[in-house]
Amino acid sequence: MTPLAHPRPVREAGAIDRHRFDSEIRPAREPVVLRGLAADWPAVQAGRGGAAAIVAYCKRFSHDRPVSAIVGDPAIHGRFFYNDDLTGMNFVRGVSPLDPFLDRLLRECERPTGYAMAVQSIPAPELLPGFTAENAIELVDDAVAPRLWLGNKLQVATHYDLMENVGIVVAGRRRFTLFPPDQVANLYMGPLEFTPAGTPTSFVDVTAPDLERFPRYAEAAQHAQAAVLEPGDALYIPFRWWHAVESLDEVNLFANYWWTPPQPPMLNPHDALLHALFSLRLLPEDQRLAWRAMFDHLVFQIHGDPVAHIPEAARGVLGTATPEKVRDARDALRHALDMRR
Repeated sequence: MTPLAHPRPVREAGAIDRHRFDSEIRPAREPVVLRGLAADWPAVQAGRGGAAAIVAYCKRFSHDRPVSAIVGDPAIHGRFFYNDDLTGMNFVRGVSPLDPFLDRLLRECERPTGYAMAVQSIPAPELLPGFTAENAIELVDDAVAPRLWLGNKLQVATHYDLMENVGIVVAGRRRFTLFPPDQVANLYMGPLEFTPAGTPTSFVDVTAPDLERFPRYAEAAQHAQAAVLEPGDALYIPFRWWHAVESLDEVNLFANYWWTPPQPPMLNPHDALLHALFSLRLLPEDQRLAWRAMFDHLVFQIHGDPVAHIPEAARGVLGTATPEKVRDARDALRHALDMRR
């Protein structure tokens, strides 16, 4: 069997300002490592002191409100995923006050094979009130609050985000393996509506891929990029780039900023996908191909502007999207769906 290709290193740009981020990094639509972007954060300084130091820093912001957490048996080896027969997950969800969670996190460090523990995607003002006042970046608007991810040695299965993402390693180290959106067919995506954490995940374990079960992953590996981030380093992940994440140290803290650039009023693309699954997927092949040509032309505009030859006033729904047109389209779809019940 041909060995898998090694991921190529993610491009690095160092610490940058907002202008360069908006004018150079984001338009390229490629992941970029921003080394040292948050090197001066007080939280990063604490994180460099090890597990006990970052736990002590987090306790400065402690509170009595329950915090959502997930815990997995030592047998999962830190990989949060489905259970073996896909009837549920291999971890359990619960709540805990922050301090007991942090204390147990430190106790698990002393065990050779401890429980996998994580607090995931909680807005910083809720998890650690006051964190954002001490730790901030200028690459995104102030209104975008970071979300915090706190846990021990873990593996997050390959998934994608529905927004752009800047993630910052605060404590511990993290390894990212990334794939461009067009590799979806080679990543063996799981269910849309039944997921470990919100968006679909790949069934392939990037740390030990099973090519007999998932042979097309060999092609995805040809396009993979990877990077290991130290405390203070950041990673820009463009919209819909698939990424697997490995937390490499006993206690890890990660902050990420999700945001969506301003857009004209529109319907939800995910809703369109669900509708297409039941209205197009089951058609005969010749009809699917005909609709594919129409979508390529009108929606994805692979041949350029499809309505340049039509005066604006006569373009109707093919013209500029306005709140009124979006409202009318939503009403028409709702009516059509109601009629088909």
